[in-house]
Amino acid sequence: MAKDSKLYDLLGVAPTATEAELKKAYKVGALKHHPDKNQHNPDAEEKFKEISRAYEILSDPQKRQIYDQYGEEGLEGGGGAGGMNAEDLFSQFFGGGGGFGGGGFGNMFGGGGMQQRGPPKARTIHHVHKVSLEDIYRGKVSKLALQKSVICPKCDGRGGKEGAVKKCAGCDGHGMKTMMRQMGPMIQRFQTVCPDCNGEGEIIREKDKCKACNGKKTTVERKVLHVHVDRGVRSGHKIDFRGEGDQTPGVQPGDVVFEIEQKPHDRFQRKDDDLFFHAEVDLATALAGGTIFVEHLDERWLSVEILPGEVISPGSVKMIRGQGMPSYRHHDHGNLYIQFDVKFPEKNWTSDPAAFEALKTILPPPEEGIKPPADAMTEVADLEDVDASQQARAQGAVLAFGLGVLLHASFFTRRFLSASFASSVGYDTLYLFFMIAKCVTIVAFLKYSKGFQILPSWNACDVNINECQTSNERVWLG
Repeated sequence: MAKDSKLYDLLGVAPTATEAELKKAYKVGALKHHPDKNQHNPDAEEKFKEISRAYEILSDPQKRQIYDQYGEEGLEGGGGAGGMNAEDLFSQFFGGGGGFGGGGFGNMFGGGGMQQRGPPKARTIHHVHKVSLEDIYRGKVSKLALQKSVICPKCDGRGGKEGAVKKCAGCDGHGMKTMMRQMGPMIQRFQTVCPDCNGEGEIIREKDKCKACNGKKTTVERKVLHVHVDRGVRSGHKIDFRGEGDQTPGVQPGDVVFEIEQKPHDRFQRKDDDLFFHAEVDLATALAGGTIFVEHLDERWLSVEILPGEVISPGSVKMIRGQGMPSYRHHDHGNLYIQFDVKFPEKNWTSDPAAFEALKTILPPPEEGIKPPADAMTEVADLEDVDASQQARAQGAVLAFGLGVLLHASFFTRRFLSASFASSVGYDTLYLFFMIAKCVTIVAFLKYSKGFQILPSWNACDVNINECQTSNERVWLG
């Protein structure tokens, strides 16, 4: 009596079934559950594979004896199916390519509109194509060369003279051999590469090998592909070339996929379809107005007018509508955002006292600042420039302060988190307090140890782009 009846149940037969009954049951089950006949049933393919595996094991007297005695555990190590897939087994019974669209089985049903499964497909080859921002703005066709394997034109992929290629008798053309070894009361099955054909499944005598491919069936060819980079594409966009991958006999050629990667730009930054640009203006232009020029990605020059009295403050952001990146496969454009840096005059830029008095009369009057009480004691203090060594010492002091606070926090954490103190205050509360103190110290250290000036960035504009100011500049395209 069989130890396990699972494989018999899959075929719908008793453990005492004859070889003819097994074959008949397999035909019925394979026809019923074939994937081409059940294209809208995702479970049919798995059922088809299970039925095929069950028949392959039970139709082999040696495998069936092991299964009846030890169950599926006795077949572990080799997959239980001996290396033949479900479609190959199906083809042995019904002929054709294993699908409903070809061979004798397709004719039985008149085709029925069912698909032919065809040969398997080779792997897809992926490449990264780095493109400049200028090329993405204007669009470009790149010529890229690659090496690919193609079917040998001299032997048509046979590897040798016609009739000289023989199926390996050692593995029956599978390239793998199933081995068995005794391990105590168990018999383990495992697969290994056939030593007779080195896994090829075929044997060609040296003198009969094709001189062009040396029996490998394929040669190497250089192919140039024209990669169309459309305007406005973004990093991560994929361009497919179907069937341009490596060729192998009996296998559909794979695809070649190029993934776009945008190169960093030295003047512009991109976010979606918007562009960001840093412009420096002098103090006179920032206050009294003037014209600045921006060279665009297509070599046009934008003439941007700053109106008198508009006042450009350091770090302010203005927008030029429609001068950003073109939208991919659309006709509109994003916007161009300009962040201004104001260049102030050097120290002692003029020696004429009248010039300063004139500025005071022209500029708006200063706001009333903080003044000490009338009876307060005041002392004159002079401002000095900070040289590099002084700034380094100041940063060192901040570093020492930050490390000192961290060390003290760690010391007090260990000191006060004793059993008695923790029981009265609470371990979690005290630990949370010191961790917050550490985080605050680290943030302060990272902010101030880099210097006294915090440079403006796009972060303020990135958080809410709608809050960025929109200017009324007049822009001429040159």
